[in-house]
Amino acid sequence: MTSTPTPPGLARFNALEEPAALAALHEVCAAPGWARRLLTARPCATTDALYAASDAAMAELTTADLEKAMAGHPPIGRPGPGDPASAREQSGMAGAPDALRAEMLELNLAYQERFGHVFLICATGRTGEQMRDAARERLGNTPEREREIVRAELGKINRIRLSRLVEAAED
Repeated sequence: MTSTPTPPGLARFNALEEPAALAALHEVCAAPGWARRLLTARPCATTDALYAASDAAMAELTTADLEKAMAGHPPIGRPGPGDPASAREQSGMAGAPDALRAEMLELNLAYQERFGHVFLICATGRTGEQMRDAARERLGNTPEREREIVRAELGKINRIRLSRLVEAAED
């Protein structure tokens, strides 16, 4: 039986010294526990194995790590300066009308007041209206339900960012 070779970008990520790998993982997700778990999962033979390790780490995040992960994300519609990942992911809000941007700001504030953290959604491929509608709907969730949704959304974001990390390592 022949084995499939590890993709070049993933092989380069696997070979990074621990401080460089930790810095790269921190760009994906600000939760230290998540990054440590992915470091110990290396080397990953396939991107699917990397994603599985990410999903497992996400499922085991402590409340403190989940809070740190959320704190690493800017509010929808307001990506931070010098944060190309968030700007790219939130591109659905980039050309949104002023009224929609203002409504999203109000929803972000209401959400943060209700749940104590930023409204987190995997914004990649979503329109401003879709993000607004999700924020409206999720404001009615219990804190427990919302925490699980946030964990799932963060997992989706991490997969997208890991994919970009591995692809960038191929350049």
